[in-house]
Amino acid sequence: MKIAVLTSGGDAPGMNAAIRAVVRTTLYHGHQAYAIYDGYRGLIKGYIVEVDKKSVSDILSRGGTVLGTSRLDEFKYEEVRQQAIDKLRAYEIDCLIVIGGDGTYKGAADLNKMGFPTIGIPASIDNDIAGTDYTIGFHTALNTIVQDIDKLKDTSSSHQRASVVETMGRRKGDLALYAGLSTGAEFIITPEHQIDKETIIESLKKHLKEGRRNAIIIVTEKMLNTYEFANEIAEKSGFACRATVLGYVQRGGSPVPKDRILAGRMGAYAVEAALAGKSGIAIGVKHEDIVEYPFEEAFKKGNDKKLKELFELVPKIS
Repeated sequence: MKIAVLTSGGDAPGMNAAIRAVVRTTLYHGHQAYAIYDGYRGLIKGYIVEVDKKSVSDILSRGGTVLGTSRLDEFKYEEVRQQAIDKLRAYEIDCLIVIGGDGTYKGAADLNKMGFPTIGIPASIDNDIAGTDYTIGFHTALNTIVQDIDKLKDTSSSHQRASVVETMGRRKGDLALYAGLSTGAEFIITPEHQIDKETIIESLKKHLKEGRRNAIIIVTEKMLNTYEFANEIAEKSGFACRATVLGYVQRGGSPVPKDRILAGRMGAYAVEAALAGKSGIAIGVKHEDIVEYPFEEAFKKGNDKKLKELFELVPKIS
């Protein structure tokens, strides 16, 4: 068989580990591996190269993706996807393994519906793919956020100051929630857990009277204007406050061991699924076991029992 791999959408630490696992597992089983550069855009342009073990040497510890990535809005059109299929068939590719988030999955699912076999590996710092406990890159991004907040707490305590910290996450509050629990944040605002501003301000007034030296408020991006909220806190509570938007620093850096191992397991599983003739599936991890499920399951948005339990824990230990 000829198995191709690409990365698409936002980069995530651990993507390179997944690429490496796909390539080396394919070669281990005696088949041919191909890399597609710059995501779906590169696929349309024919940036397809056969690779060997040496091609993926020394990439395990690197952040980002050595294959490059891009977003291609035009991929929603069937005629554009047909161009992609034509390119894949010109190289006699038998299966395409995609590494990315929900947008990447949608493109792969559509290709599969059009008759070209695809398999998805979840890589997103936002942890926003249904059907898997964790996505590749989430733990590394979380580690970066926790380190940064710990440093902020040092300077906040020195100046008796509150800090409003904005994390990434888009429509999912996992990064903010896990970071908040890991750093002892007083308040965590996410799409799943919204808190009234006045409630926070009144609590900070009380904290100031009690002599607390710092307070951390963590907010998922796009929930509010972080800088305006910090100013409002300072004006209304009397607690000096600063805003910090962590931004794209959360996406970078060498992947932590958990992401490297998860990427390796998922990459190997995806190849073996392809060799078994499976397609139209997403790979995930459930209770530490690697699982597979239809792409359609990855797009479902339901209640997350684990998130609810964690949010209930916040007021008990903050």
